Amino acid sequence: MNCKEIYRIWAPFDSEWAKWVRPVQFIGVNEKITVYDHKKDLSKTINYIPNILKKIKNIKEYAIIIDLPGLESIEEGLNIARLGFRPIPLYNGTDEQLGAIPTVDNKEIKIGLIKGSEIIKNMKIEKDAPPAFLIDSNRMNRHKMNESIFDNSWDIYAQDMPSAEYLLNNGICKIIVICEKLQKDLKKILYKFQKKGIKIYLSSMYDESKEIKIRGQ
Repeated sequence: MNCKEIYRIWAPFDSEWAKWVRPVQFIGVNEKITVYDHKKDLSKTINYIPNILKKIKNIKEYAIIIDLPGLESIEEGLNIARLGFRPIPLYNGTDEQLGAIPTVDNKEIKIGLIKGSEIIKNMKIEKDAPPAFLIDSNRMNRHKMNESIFDNSWDIYAQDMPSAEYLLNNGICKIIVICEKLQKDLKKILYKFQKKGIKIYLSSMYDESKEIKIRGQ
């Protein structure tokens, strides 16, 4: 498959949420598999599912934000997809220049998108499936030590995701965030959602999922 075909698997025309899939990581993605040999079988990932998702009756009231390191975010997105959610990659980092060392390694993400597309295309995900937004928690690595380091860090901004009004108009009134630590760029977005009446739940992958209140950013 070429990069456009892989992109379209993740962003099908008939999905309400596909317009938010970021194209940057799909550019030249089919060329990377010979450069970076990742042997992990994504069809056999650890099936971590937040406890709250095991109890809900109507998943269409929920959106998921998966903010985990690199490939882990794609693995968890595939697990969530098996529950009926549509994984929406929001990776927005650029590739390093030739010979440079990046602050954020995008190679695993590219491989995850390639291998994940093979799994996604064989899933029966409903057209109106709610979204599970995928973010790399390594995105804010900004430790540039010398000239050979390429700073390709990035932030997630409000315009990178649907607005609170758009979510509510599509029946989504609750958001579950799966992360190891809630980062400041995401907090700003969630605070705006919270102000509009959307409930925010946090799942750290270790503790019980719980509703949280975010202070003004």
